[in-house]
Amino acid sequence: MNASLFSRKIVEWYEQHHRNLPWRKTRDPYKIWLSEIILQQTRVAQGLPYYRAFVRKYPKLSLLASAPEQEILRLWQGLGYYSRARNLHTCAKQVHRDFKGKFPVSFNELRKLKGVGDYTASAIASIAFNERVAVVDGNVYRVLARVFGIHADIASIAGKRKFTELANQLLPPHAPGTYNQAVMEFGALHCTPRNPNCEDCPLQRHCVAFRKDLQLILPVKIRKAKVTQRILYYVVIRSGQRWLMRQRTGKDIWSGLYDFPVIEAKTKLKLESIMRELKASGLKVQNHTVPDVIEVPKHILSHQVIHARFVEVSVPPQWKIPRTLFFVGAKFYSASQVSQLPKSVLISRYLKRHGVG
Repeated sequence: MNASLFSRKIVEWYEQHHRNLPWRKTRDPYKIWLSEIILQQTRVAQGLPYYRAFVRKYPKLSLLASAPEQEILRLWQGLGYYSRARNLHTCAKQVHRDFKGKFPVSFNELRKLKGVGDYTASAIASIAFNERVAVVDGNVYRVLARVFGIHADIASIAGKRKFTELANQLLPPHAPGTYNQAVMEFGALHCTPRNPNCEDCPLQRHCVAFRKDLQLILPVKIRKAKVTQRILYYVVIRSGQRWLMRQRTGKDIWSGLYDFPVIEAKTKLKLESIMRELKASGLKVQNHTVPDVIEVPKHILSHQVIHARFVEVSVPPQWKIPRTLFFVGAKFYSASQVSQLPKSVLISRYLKRHGVG
């Protein structure tokens, strides 16, 4: 199948079937960039409300650049992959500071921005600035692998290079942004992973996967990420209507978000072991009610499965926070203050069971 026929068929399909999404009605690089960052590893249905919320809150890049990080993380809450939110903020400040608030117009310059990889740079460059550079995401891998019968591993460096070269060869000479959106949309709505609509496909006559019944074989992805199992015991200390919380730091998951002091264990702990851990951490549990241990369903992240238990402890109003490493950075917050703190979905779900937003 030649390049011009492929691109023409894809664009014709797109003109009839594409979704009416707000970032497709603009060539503003700020809004295109915002949508691409939000939609990384996120379905459109989930990301759309966040996109609208960010555009309402920060209609201009300068407003996003000057916003407090905690405010951005709170608005991002529930999307996961919080490093994207921090990179979003850093990138906004970088563009505001180094480029006088205007995004660079070329792929190579866009690629230098924080959190902007090849895919995002290609999307912005082609859609906003009409640069002839191909977008290659999971949808594009799938469409090209099936139509052209490519068995290269999309998780390998060689495989990625092969698909990128082909994607750029297929780009039409005009309107590369429209074509890029078309091929991604075709993969998202028509040439889907499990149930592609092969019977009503404009590429059926030319599709290798259809002829050889390889739809569920292609694309090939061999490498599988290792999944880590973690057991976390959150120590929930309440004094009346106040909650003891602290901000996570470092390079672990949920950095910058708020949760409770935590004990990480290699195996499930018995109550006696938990109480010893609490005592060693400076919490004199013998003076308080024996803690309740609340187990919740496992929380699945991209490469980690979190098995969380919440150890609930009530302390009297005059109780002072121990000066130990376990409690570094911990402070009491009222319920209304807690509701405004950026938190992971896991912590938010727990708090909502107690009537705290």
